[in-house]
Amino acid sequence: MKFNLAVLPGDGIGPEIMEQGVAVMKAVCEKYGHSVDCKYAICGANAIEKVGDPFPESTFQICKDADAVLFAAVGDPRFDNDPTAKVRPEQGLLAMRKKLGLFANIRPVQTFKCLLHKSPLRADIVDGADFVCIRELTGGMYFGEKYQDNDKAYDTNYYTRPEIERILKVGFEYAMRRNKHLTVVDKANVLASSRLWRQIAKEMEPQYPEVNTDYMFVDNASMRMILDPKFFDVMVTENTFGDILTDEGSCITGSMGLLPSASTGESTPVFEPIHGSWPQAKGQNIANPLAQILSVAMLFEYFNLNEEGALIRKAVDVSLSSNVRTPEIQVEGGAKYGTKEVGSWIVDYIKKA
Repeated sequence: MKFNLAVLPGDGIGPEIMEQGVAVMKAVCEKYGHSVDCKYAICGANAIEKVGDPFPESTFQICKDADAVLFAAVGDPRFDNDPTAKVRPEQGLLAMRKKLGLFANIRPVQTFKCLLHKSPLRADIVDGADFVCIRELTGGMYFGEKYQDNDKAYDTNYYTRPEIERILKVGFEYAMRRNKHLTVVDKANVLASSRLWRQIAKEMEPQYPEVNTDYMFVDNASMRMILDPKFFDVMVTENTFGDILTDEGSCITGSMGLLPSASTGESTPVFEPIHGSWPQAKGQNIANPLAQILSVAMLFEYFNLNEEGALIRKAVDVSLSSNVRTPEIQVEGGAKYGTKEVGSWIVDYIKKA
């Protein structure tokens, strides 16, 4: 297969981890007889500095024309600490999702046995946790009508039936491919938008008779994720709840640097790590590249190239069990490996496999 890949390194540690992700992509393509043409584009704070727009039209066109987008991270403390800033790096991420019609964010939450001690939860609670969070990406409060003055402000949690139906369909179909258990998370006891979500989910249930569907208020779901994460198989929810719950889910694994995600919808799919740009670590060669590398595995699997994805996952597993790790997850007394060294080790493993 010939891949036309849009590469968006973004800000902070983004360029460093992206270098390793692209190297892994190229190594796998070479091994399996695929080819990849990478077109690089700017976004986030980097794009604001250069053209005044966090997701310029030129970047959108490169993404639109690609088979897939490999994205790293955006964010810069100069904007975080300025409440008056009219343009922010994160607006580029929202614009990319909206313009590409990326309505479904898919985040696997998986534990690694060799890193159970890094989890804030007891090993017996978290060992074996393996679930997928599916978050609606282009509706709700993040995109609804907004207003702010000195005395009042509001955000509108607006959803339409088609928006809800299409994301629930993704949830049901993922459940069918996994363990046939879907949890719909809402706040239907308080919010009208949630009541519509629950109504539509109930209407769709008969189309998926094999799926065990249950419903959970978001506050209960956030507690259940900590107390009994192995309960979940596939979770689907709206934009704001999903943003919070997916970050919570990522923490139970012991490192956000290990978790990839995919955003899919009407146009080009986007594959990215779930963590942020960590600007404090920029240029220090300490950032964990594994989430970026695993997002490449998700990319191959999206195109039904499961053997290629499996090889990347195996390389990551072996690197972890061999203590080839960046500082934040390295064992006490373990050898020092940086971003580049971990990436190079995985590329070498793939070439020799």
